[in-house]
Amino acid sequence: MSVDDVGTKGTPELDAPNVPGERPGGGLGALARRVPTMESMSVLVATIALVVVIGILHPDFLSAAQLLDTLQASVYVGLLAGGMAFLISMREIDLSVGSMFGLSLISMGLLINQGLSPWLAGLLGVVLGGILGLVNALVVQYIGIPTIVATLATLSVYRGLSLALSEGQQVTGMPVENSFFTILGGKILGVYTSVWVLVVIAILLTVVLRFTSFGYRVRAIGSNPDAATFSGISTNRVRMQVLVMVGLLAGVAAALGLAFFTSGDPNIGTGFELQAIAAAVIGGTPLRGGTATVVGAIFGAILLAVVGSGLQYFNIPVNWSSFATGAVILLAVSLDSLLRRRRRRKDEALGL
Repeated sequence: MSVDDVGTKGTPELDAPNVPGERPGGGLGALARRVPTMESMSVLVATIALVVVIGILHPDFLSAAQLLDTLQASVYVGLLAGGMAFLISMREIDLSVGSMFGLSLISMGLLINQGLSPWLAGLLGVVLGGILGLVNALVVQYIGIPTIVATLATLSVYRGLSLALSEGQQVTGMPVENSFFTILGGKILGVYTSVWVLVVIAILLTVVLRFTSFGYRVRAIGSNPDAATFSGISTNRVRMQVLVMVGLLAGVAAALGLAFFTSGDPNIGTGFELQAIAAAVIGGTPLRGGTATVVGAIFGAILLAVVGSGLQYFNIPVNWSSFATGAVILLAVSLDSLLRRRRRRKDEALGL
C-alpha cells in the first residue's frame, strides 16, 4: 500500500481522516448514509445502551445531575485519550500520561500555594506538561528505545517527582474564590466548563487529524513507516510533535482537574494511561495504526466513566470494582470487534 492510500481504505470517511487534497464525496446524503457505519458509532450505541440498562435498574442514575457528573468525570481521560489516538495511529503508546497529569496538577497547586496567580500557575502547568512530553520524545530519539519503554520509565520518574514535591501529602489551601476555580471548575449554561473545553479540543484535534498535512503524516507513519520515510516524512520529528501535544493535553487536563477538585493528591491520575489506551481502542482506533478517531476515543472515555459511575449503584465492594470495570471493558471491546467483523463481511459481500 502506498502512502497515498493511507486512511482511505477500509475505514469510513467520517472517522478516518481524509488525506489533504482528496475530494470528499457525496454531500449531505452520503454523509447521512455513512453515519451508521462510523467507527465511533458502536461505542456510542454501547454507551447509550449501558446508560439505559443502569437507568432501568436504578432510575436515579438518569437524573440530569448524575449524568452531568458522569460526563464531567470522563473529561480527564477523554483529553488524554484524544492525544493517545494520535499516538496509537502511529503505532506508539505513551504510558506516562497519567503521571504527567499528576505532576502538572501538583506543580500548579504548589505554585498557587507560593502566592502565584492561579491563572499563571495553570498556564505554567500546561507548559510543564508540554515539557514533560518533550522529555519523553528526546529520550526516545536520542537513547533509541521504543516509546512504550521510555514512557514506562518516565511514568515512575514523574510519579516519583509528584510524591517528592508534595512530600506525599495532599496540596490544599487553594483560593477557591479566585476566578480560575469558579470559572474552570464551575458551569457554563448548566454544563461543566471542563466538558465544554473537552468538546472544543475534540473538534480541534479532529480537524487537525482529518484536514491538515500534520494529520496526514501521522496516519502515513502508522500505515507504512517505511513508505512514509521514503516519501520524505520525518518520523522522529512527527513523533516528537505528537508526544509534546500529548503532554500539553495532560497539562490542560491537570488545570481543569485542579480547578474542579480544588486540591491535589500526588497519586491522582494513577491508571489514567491504561484507561486512555482502552478508551482510544474501544472508540475505534486500532492498535495496528494508520487511522484514528478522536471522537471515538472520547466516547470510549465516556463509556468507562459510565461503567465507573454505574458500579456504585450496584453496591459492588471496592476490592471488586477494578475486576468489574475490566470485565466490562473486555465485553465492550469484544462486542465492538464482533460488530466490526460483521460490518467488514457485509461490505465485502457488497463489493465495497
